[in-house]
Amino acid sequence: MQEITLDYSHYFWQGQKVRLRLRRIEDAERIFARTLDSISQQILQVGVELPTSADIVKAKLEKDVDAKEDDRIIRFAIETLDGDYVGGLFLHSRDEKNGKFSFGVVVDCPYRRHGYAEDALRILLRYGFWERRYQKCDSSCAHTNDASIRLHRKLGFLEEGCRRRQWFYNGEYYDEILFGLTREEFDLHEKEGKWGPHR
Repeated sequence: MQEITLDYSHYFWQGQKVRLRLRRIEDAERIFARTLDSISQQILQVGVELPTSADIVKAKLEKDVDAKEDDRIIRFAIETLDGDYVGGLFLHSRDEKNGKFSFGVVVDCPYRRHGYAEDALRILLRYGFWERRYQKCDSSCAHTNDASIRLHRKLGFLEEGCRRRQWFYNGEYYDEILFGLTREEFDLHEKEGKWGPHR
């Protein structure tokens, strides 16, 4: 039997550094390993989660097979162009009436600061704005999450406000910084090539 060589060069779900794919059951160990980074989990989950296990993660992943939506959330795995799993991306808060959506992104510790989150989010933003016809992407993060604030600004999001003392974790209260990006702002960034050429 002849082996098939896959050509991703014109694949919508692939950027310059990563591609998005559905999460697989075999991702459970990697996702569980991420929960062991308690400091990052505190920031991302806005608190400390209860202990879990690879088996619990695997059971949750079984619900995601075939892109089943859980609470209107679509979950993707982020992998490098070489196929290495580096994190996850979540499309959520889809508001069809008002044309808005949001996202969550996490890149595992060894793969941070390589541009993977930025590249993955550009793919997701193109999908939201150019395929689903949403007119705005809303997002937020804790005021201490400098990496997330930099990422939002790099992607063209504008800061729209601050909700004071929204979250309590690590014994302190944290403000929520609100960000927004309109379809027109996204289009301008793409046309001006601020991120480089897209596929």
